[in-house]
Amino acid sequence: MNPSRPSMTFTLPPVPERVRAVVSRLPVRPPSALLALALNRLWWPLLDESARRGLAGRVVELHVDDLGLSCRLVADRSGLHAARGSQAPSVRLRAAAATYWRLLQGQDDPDTLFFERALVMEGDTEFGLFLKNTLDAVGPIELWRRRADRR
Repeated sequence: MNPSRPSMTFTLPPVPERVRAVVSRLPVRPPSALLALALNRLWWPLLDESARRGLAGRVVELHVDDLGLSCRLVADRSGLHAARGSQAPSVRLRAAAATYWRLLQGQDDPDTLFFERALVMEGDTEFGLFLKNTLDAVGPIELWRRRADRR
């Protein structure tokens, strides 16, 4: 846990089976488009041009195990978008919702979660490392500060 982290943290409750049953039936595109919209607002403006070029055209799939939810994103010059189903992912990340939430808040280190198998990465290892380093460069605290500054 990061001691400089604002006290806005809370734990996600377990996902009820009824919720999972509904969410797991959702098509991939709507939640992907929603996630792209949020990341374009909060994260994309914080990236430098070389990071944006490195992400361009690469599909990242995020799977939230306990929700049965998948999101597929691809970047271009204008930002992130929902990836078409025909585009194979370069990297696939799998974790529980609470794990992603803790990462967003900066409570957990992605390397630790990876070695504990709470966060699983499959696919292009070199691109996965680039993505991790890009996320680390921005950092969760920067995302929260930017959000707090808008209020």
